Amino acid sequence: MSDDIALSKAEADGGVVRCDACPVLCRIRPGRPGACDRYANEAGKLVRVDPLVVLERRPDAARVAFAGAADDWSGALVRQPAMVVTGIGATTTYPDYKPAPFIVSSTVDGADMVTVVTEGIFSYCGVKVKIDTDRYLGPEQAAVRVGGEAVGHVTTAEYGSQMLSLGGVHHLTGGSKKEGVATCEAMLALCNREPVELTVDGGATVIVQAGAAPVVDGKTEQRMRVGCGSAAIGMFAPQWRDHVDEVIVVDDHITGVLSEHQGGKFLDMKPAGIRVRGRRSTPGRYFQVAEPGLGWGGTNVTDPLEIVERIDPKTAWPGLRLLMVSTTGEHAAWFTLDAALKPVESEMPAAVRRVVDRIAENCEPALCTVLFMAGAGGSLRAGVTENPVRLTLSVKDMLTRVTCGGAPVYVWPGGGITFMVDVTRMPERSFGSVPTPALVAPLEFTLRRDHYEALGGYGDRIVTLEDVLALDHVEHRREP
Repeated sequence: MSDDIALSKAEADGGVVRCDACPVLCRIRPGRPGACDRYANEAGKLVRVDPLVVLERRPDAARVAFAGAADDWSGALVRQPAMVVTGIGATTTYPDYKPAPFIVSSTVDGADMVTVVTEGIFSYCGVKVKIDTDRYLGPEQAAVRVGGEAVGHVTTAEYGSQMLSLGGVHHLTGGSKKEGVATCEAMLALCNREPVELTVDGGATVIVQAGAAPVVDGKTEQRMRVGCGSAAIGMFAPQWRDHVDEVIVVDDHITGVLSEHQGGKFLDMKPAGIRVRGRRSTPGRYFQVAEPGLGWGGTNVTDPLEIVERIDPKTAWPGLRLLMVSTTGEHAAWFTLDAALKPVESEMPAAVRRVVDRIAENCEPALCTVLFMAGAGGSLRAGVTENPVRLTLSVKDMLTRVTCGGAPVYVWPGGGITFMVDVTRMPERSFGSVPTPALVAPLEFTLRRDHYEALGGYGDRIVTLEDVLALDHVEHRREP
């Protein structure tokens, strides 16, 4: 079987080949690729440039055994084929007035299955970036830039992480050509797990790479906080008992004060009379103790005593033992009140140091997570079936499984097929781009053959897995 199994038809004209895979309709000279770098003219024939990627699944690492279980059961809830044809290198038929490039049949545990494989061209797409850090990256809604061009914005912070929303159709096609190109290049690099330097208006410069630690203003993050200041008090209060008189966990969001906190009350701790700045929420929990920043607990504080508003002489006493610590344990200081009730820094006792170290131990490694998000709508569905809405309904009814480069996706509820995928679960360099500008991403729809035929699928275009594996331009990879 030849490689033109799923290629667009071509018109030869003096050695020049016209590609009709997309509306650009490139006229490609011999030995040259088209604008998308995915098709080329090889001796007057239109060929795929990139190999079609077939994933070989890893063998089961563990087996689950119990009375009556089949000897060959791996423990998986759903059996999966050992080999999967992905959309990587499949090329496209966008806009899909013709069937998808590859419609592949296979047998899984005796069931006849069909996988429809294509590479989607997405203008309606973006990336959601989760950055594990307490450090201040910038105000919500602030523009995020690459090379001075706006490519997205800061969105709501989550527990121990700062969140960015990048890309989207307005940045790709709604602004200047320069903005669109910068957005597309940044998204392509992030989705292919390459580092990208981002700057936030009114905030920090951060280097983001999927699966790697973020670098904020030149400093590599090590830890994702164990929790907010109040949560840290709740977790470690019993371990501080008998070793401290007061603990203040400095946090940009919720600063915790042990003796006031319910955790301290539970331990019958004596009030210490140290009042921190900020707005008191519930006992021992304070908001807005400082401005956001790159210091202690994501605040702009470099000296923790800055957040102490007053020390009540009616309650506090000379010799009072005070620990101030950040939510990651990265910053910590030990103080004792002198005769004038002034905090004097001194060497931290070993028993207290052990608990500070335990805070650090309970922090997970700081990482960047990149989720590609897109809508598989429009004419893309027409490459799967003559009646596109049936594909959408089949996905919603969980009769059709959607994957991206073989990786599982989350499909959003509601209309359409809007999905998200963790790019680190996809094979390397799964993404491409076209000059629109737009991103190119692999997409696979897998369902039972009888369900595919009921959708109005292109049954006459189905080929076998063996036919695909016999192609010359196929690359075998192991699952990430």
